[in-house]
Amino acid sequence: MFRAKGWQTILVLCATLILAGCAQKMADQPKAKPLSASDFFADGQSARPLPPDTVSRSDSYNDELLNTGKVNGQDSTVFPFPVTRPILLRGQELFNAFCSTCHDRTGSANGMVVQNGYAQPPALWSDRLINAPVGHFFDVITKGSSLADQMPSYASQISVNDRWAIVAYIRALQLSQHATIDDVPADARKTLEAQP
Repeated sequence: MFRAKGWQTILVLCATLILAGCAQKMADQPKAKPLSASDFFADGQSARPLPPDTVSRSDSYNDELLNTGKVNGQDSTVFPFPVTRPILLRGQELFNAFCSTCHDRTGSANGMVVQNGYAQPPALWSDRLINAPVGHFFDVITKGSSLADQMPSYASQISVNDRWAIVAYIRALQLSQHATIDDVPADARKTLEAQP
């Protein structure tokens, strides 16, 4: 009887040693500690910069207009930065990727998902939305809409600056729907008039 228990003890001891030898010691692996020096990266820092257009889960709300589209709790009527051609082009690219499936590329609310039975959103160039402040569009892109169109929030997918670029492009779409030849700059008008 003693011999059986002795062998069992030896087997348990061997199993324990084998398992201990196979354990992954993640605490002992090579790693970079935050804010410590590192010879692995050329700049000598272990902390790496964020990739461009990273969407933060905890945006800093120091700039109310930029981050919320509001000023003193009201939808803003102004953009937080100047709207330039590159911003409009970025807005067009993002609008086509994220918004055109419902709103279509002209903003008339007849995108592919609407054509296949999804609830129709409002036309972006309707009088109500033309008169809406720019902060309204930023807020809807950020939080979504619980109206009949059931637009989801895009805050986790589209960065703050890119949301503003989309809003700028929406304004351009709205202007294009009611534009006349008089709205075209003189130098561009000559080019248009020269075409057959």
